[in-house]
Parts: sequence; C-alpha cells; structure tokens
Amino acid sequence: MNIIAGLLPATGGAVHFEGAGRPGAPLTATVFQEFALFPWRTVRGNVEFGLEELGLPAADRAERARRYLDLTELHGFEDKFPHQLSGGMRQRVGIARALAVDPAVLLMDEPFSALDAQTRTLMMEELLGIWERTRKSIAYVTHNIQEAVFMADRVIVLSRRPGRVMDVVRSGLTRPRVEAQFAEPAFVATSEHIWSLIRSQARVGPAGGAG
Repeated sequence: MNIIAGLLPATGGAVHFEGAGRPGAPLTATVFQEFALFPWRTVRGNVEFGLEELGLPAADRAERARRYLDLTELHGFEDKFPHQLSGGMRQRVGIARALAVDPAVLLMDEPFSALDAQTRTLMMEELLGIWERTRKSIAYVTHNIQEAVFMADRVIVLSRRPGRVMDVVRSGLTRPRVEAQFAEPAFVATSEHIWSLIRSQARVGPAGGAG
C-alpha cells in the first residue's frame, strides 16, 4: 500500500493508474487504521484539510465538503470536534476527507479494525453503499477473511515475508452486497479457500521448514 501511495519506492515493477493526470486531483488518498483526525479542527475543517492543500477557493471547499459529508451521513455534525463523535463517525470523517480530494484510488488500511464487531459490520455496509454511489476504485487491506470476501470483487492473498501474491480470488458474490450473503455457498467456499492458503503458510517456518 505504501508503494501504491508513493511513500516507498518499488524494488521491481511499476504502479499504473487509470485516469491519472487529472488536473487538481491526487492519485491516491488514504483512510488509516487510526482515525488520524486533527482534534482541533471540526468535522468540516478535517474534511476541508486536503482541499486546502490542493489550493481550492473557500467556496469550492465548502461545497465539496458538504457533498461528502452528506454522502457519509454526517449532515448536522459539521461543527462537532472529533472527541464529540463515536468511533464509527470519526472513521466516516476520515472517509469523507479522503473522498473529497477525488483520488484515482482510495487506499484503506484496516480502517475498521479499531471498531467493535457491531459497528464494524455497519461500517462495512455503509462503505459498500458509498461505493455503489461513487464507484471509486478502492484498495483495501484487512486480515479479516470474511470482511475481504464480503467487500471485494477480487481478494489478493499475500504470503508471509517476503510477501508474494499467492492467489487472486474472485468473491463470486453478486452486488449489491447484503448481510444474508454470509450464508451463501459462494461466500463459504471462497472464505474456506482463502483460509486454506493462509493455513498453508502457518505450517512453513521462516527457513522453509515446519512451523
């Protein structure tokens, strides 16, 4: 993910973006595992931060921030500060801030791992709803197999270090995604296949011996 974001150089290969070169739009924006909000800024101020860095006029910043606050169902909380919000709402602010700069690819680094199970499920459903409305390309990192299968079209399974692509797995689920799909044969089969790949790595030690 750091290579995709341009934070680390690639030791081999290259990263290419469709739609790259759009004026005034970055290639990527990241939603972090931690909420990573400025505590001294309001919800609106946090969402507008990236737009300020892009040099947008105040009126344009306000309009774009309003649009993405509405999209993430934060209307009415614009003037609240992060400490006044629940964990799920704080992560919604992070999503709105990332989407507001209109990146070619949205990067998400285990964005819901700090949330309780119920909130995590709700946020997964909300993110899927946002994707349905924006169709933004998303690269999403998670250690949760069920989350990966439920959210993704393609799940890229990486090996232990040195990390290599073990398989690229199609989820086989139709869209829009609904919670009832957790019981579908395609969901169960895909989850079990990914788990078998991960288990095969657990049986191999660092030097290739038994783990």
